[in-house]
Amino acid sequence: MTTRGSRSEKVKRIFHQFDGNRDGGLSREEMSALVVAVNPRVKFSDEQISAILDEVFRTYAEFIDGDKGLTFDGLLRTYDDGAGDVDRDFDALGIEFNADEASKGGSEASSSSITDERAVEAQKQQRTAAWAVSPNHGIVFDETWKLVDDLEILVKRLKSKQEKDGKLKVDNNNNVDAFSDAGWSRELGPSSDISDKRIYWEESSHDYAVFVKELGVLRSKADGARSREEAFDGHMAIGRVLYEHQLFKEALVSFKRACELQPTDVRPHFKAGNCLYVLGKYKESKDEFLLALEAAESGGNQWAYLLPQIYVNLGISLEGEGMVLSACEYYREAAILCPTHYRALKLLGSALFGVGEYRAAVKALEEAIYLKPDYADAHCDLASSLHAMGEDERAIEVFQRAIDLKPGHVDALYNLGGLYMDLGRFQRASEMYTRVLAVWPNHWRAQLNKAVSLLGAGETEEAKRALKEALKMTNRVELHDAVSHLKQLQKKKVKKGNSANEEGPFIVVEPSKFKTVGEKTTLRPELAIALQIRVFQRITRLWKCDVEGLRREMRDNNVPVSYSGNGVPTKSIRRPNLEEILRRLLNVLKPETFQGAIKAINEKILSVLDDSGSGRVDLGMFYAVIAPLCGGHPDKRKRVAFDALLWKPENEGSSQITKMEAVKYIKLLRAIYVPSQGMSEMLEVHGETDDTSTVTFNQFLEMYDDSEWGFGIMSTVFKLETRDRNRHGNQVCSVCRYPIIGSRFKEVKTGFSLCNQCYSEGKIPPTFKQQEEYKFREYGSEVEAMKAKCVCFSMQSHKKPIAT
Repeated sequence: MTTRGSRSEKVKRIFHQFDGNRDGGLSREEMSALVVAVNPRVKFSDEQISAILDEVFRTYAEFIDGDKGLTFDGLLRTYDDGAGDVDRDFDALGIEFNADEASKGGSEASSSSITDERAVEAQKQQRTAAWAVSPNHGIVFDETWKLVDDLEILVKRLKSKQEKDGKLKVDNNNNVDAFSDAGWSRELGPSSDISDKRIYWEESSHDYAVFVKELGVLRSKADGARSREEAFDGHMAIGRVLYEHQLFKEALVSFKRACELQPTDVRPHFKAGNCLYVLGKYKESKDEFLLALEAAESGGNQWAYLLPQIYVNLGISLEGEGMVLSACEYYREAAILCPTHYRALKLLGSALFGVGEYRAAVKALEEAIYLKPDYADAHCDLASSLHAMGEDERAIEVFQRAIDLKPGHVDALYNLGGLYMDLGRFQRASEMYTRVLAVWPNHWRAQLNKAVSLLGAGETEEAKRALKEALKMTNRVELHDAVSHLKQLQKKKVKKGNSANEEGPFIVVEPSKFKTVGEKTTLRPELAIALQIRVFQRITRLWKCDVEGLRREMRDNNVPVSYSGNGVPTKSIRRPNLEEILRRLLNVLKPETFQGAIKAINEKILSVLDDSGSGRVDLGMFYAVIAPLCGGHPDKRKRVAFDALLWKPENEGSSQITKMEAVKYIKLLRAIYVPSQGMSEMLEVHGETDDTSTVTFNQFLEMYDDSEWGFGIMSTVFKLETRDRNRHGNQVCSVCRYPIIGSRFKEVKTGFSLCNQCYSEGKIPPTFKQQEEYKFREYGSEVEAMKAKCVCFSMQSHKKPIAT
C-alpha cells in the first residue's frame, strides 16, 4: 500500500517531469501532455482534451496560479480526490522511485503509530497548502489526518455501494451553490465541484446505517483526543469532509460538536449555518450566523476578513425566511467592508428589486456586472429591474445578454417571456416559454403562460393543447377556469361564423351611462377603487392577520420614544425592524409569499409614511393604516385603528386624539389606498397645525365612514371580502367569458351579466352598444338572483286580471 509520504513524492516527480519551464505550474499545454502520457492506450480528440482541461481548471480554480497553471498542491489534490491513480500513472510514465530516498527526504509518513515527526511535518505542509486559502486554516494536529483518511475510505465505500445499488441520486439541475461564489471563500458553501449538481444519499439504507455507525467510532476517537483543541480540530475536519461530500446532516452533527468545544470560535458556527441553510432550516441557519457574527466582532482583527462573508450568508438566510428588507442591511454591510465583493452587490440588487426599490437595484446590479461582466444572474435581475422601471427595450438586451452567457438560464428565459407578453409580442413570448420547458419540463407556470401567449397570438388549438399539458402538471383551479374560458371563446367564435362586420370583444362605455338599480348595487367608480384595495389586501395577506394581533403587539412590545426633527415624540422604527413585526403577525405565510407582501407594503405604504427617506416609520401610524385591511369585524378594525393613534406618545393616557391627527390619518388612508387622490391631500395636511381640538371615538367614526371625505370605501371592500369566492353556477361574464366569481352585475333590460372587473372598467358586449344607458342590479350569489327572480314572477302574477 502506498503511504502518504511516498504518494506525495510520486506526485512531485510527475509534476516536475511535465513542468517543462520550471515555473512551478502546469499550463494547459503541459497538463495536456500529462493526460496523454498517463493514458497511452487512449486516443483523445482535441475536443476531449479541451473538455478534460476545462473541468480540471474549473474544479481546482483555487490552485491555478495565473498564467503558470495548476500548482503542485493542485495536482496532489486531484489525486487525493480520486481523479487519478498515482501508482498507475507513475508506472505508465516509467519513472523510477526509491522509497528509502523519499523517506530520507522527509516526505514519507507511515500510517503506523511509530512515525518520523519530520516526515509528518513535511507531509502536513504539503496537504494543508490546499486549505491555506480558506478561513479554516487547515488541519492542526497530526492525529486528525488519520481521522480524515479513515473517513474518506468510509465515504468512498458508501458511495460505491449506493451507486452499485442505484440508490445514489444526482440532480444536475439543482444548484446548491447558494452562498458566495468560489473565489471569495471556499468555506461559504459547497465547493465548486458540486455547484452544478446535488447528491442525494439514501439515508434509509442498511449501507448508510453502517456508515453512520462507523462514523460514530471516528467521532469517539476525536472526543478522546489528548486536548480540547485537538478534539475541536478533529470534529471540524470530519465536518468539512462530510460537507464536501454533501452529507450535510452528518456534517452538521460534527460542526455542532465543535461549537460545544469552542463556543467563541467563528468557524464551527459559520459552517453549521451553511449546513442548516442547505437543509432548508433558514431560521436556525440565521441564528448560527448571528453567533458567528458575534464571535467575529468580539474577536478583534483575527476574524475581520470573514465579516463580509458572514454578512452575505446571514442575508441569504434571512431571504430564506422571506426577510428581504433585513437581508438588504447585511448585503450593504458586506459591500461596504469589501467594495469588490460582486456577489454581495448582486444579492443587494436582487433584494432591492424584491422590495420594489428599482433604481437602487439597478445601481447595485450594474456595479456587480462592472466587477464581473460574465455574471448571468446579475444581468437577469438587472433586466427585471429595468422592465419594472419601464425601460423595456434595454431590458430585452440585458435579458438576451444573460441568456447568451447561460443559454439554459430559466429565470432569464421566463422573465423575458413575461416582458414579451406585456409588449403584446405573443409569438416571441411563446418561444421563450418553450425554451424554459426544454430546460425544466415540469414548469407548470411556463406551460400556462405558453398557452396564454399562444392564445394572444391567435393559435387557439395550440393554446388548448398547452393548457391540457399544464393540467397534467398541476390541478390548480385557475387552470380549470382558463380551460372554461377557452371553450367559451370557441363557442362565441362559432356563433359569429364568418361575419364580415366582426367587432372587438367589448366596448368601453363612459361612467355616466352606467346606472344602478337598488340601494345595494355598488357604483362603478367605487367598485374600481375597492377592487384595487382588495388586490393589495390579497397580495399582502393582511386579511390573514387578525386585527387583535395588532393590539397585542402594541400591548406587549415596548418601542423606545424618539424625537423627530420638529421635536415631536414618536415611536418610530427602522424598516427592517418593522419587517420583523410583520413576520410575527403573518407567521402563517410561506417565505416567498411573505416576500411579495413586504414588496407591496414597502411600495404602497412605507414609501408614503417615510416620505423623508430616513428609513424610519411611525409605528403607531403604520398600525392604524393597516388595521382596516386586517382580519376581523369591520367595527373592531376601526377601534384598533383608533387605539393605534392613541398609542402614539402624544396621546398616551388619553381617550381622545387631536382633530389634526384624525384628519392626517384619514388623508393618509386616502393617499395610500385611493389612487385618484394621489398625494395632493397629503400636501394640505402639513399646513393644518392650528386646530388643537380633540375628537372622541364616535366622532372619529363619523369622519372615517364619510363616503366623500373619509374612508367609507371600506364598506365596499368588506363586501368583496365576503363574496370573492362566490361562484354563480354556469354564469360567465358576457365580456371576458370567464366564470363569474364574486358579485354578478346583471343589466336589467337586456339580461347580459358582467363580472366585478369588467363592470368596474365599464366594458359591455358590442351587441348592446346602441343603448342610451345601462341599468345594473348586483347579485352576491345565485341564491340572491333566484330570490329576485321569484319576487319578479310573483309581482307579475299579481298584475294579471282576475277571470270572471
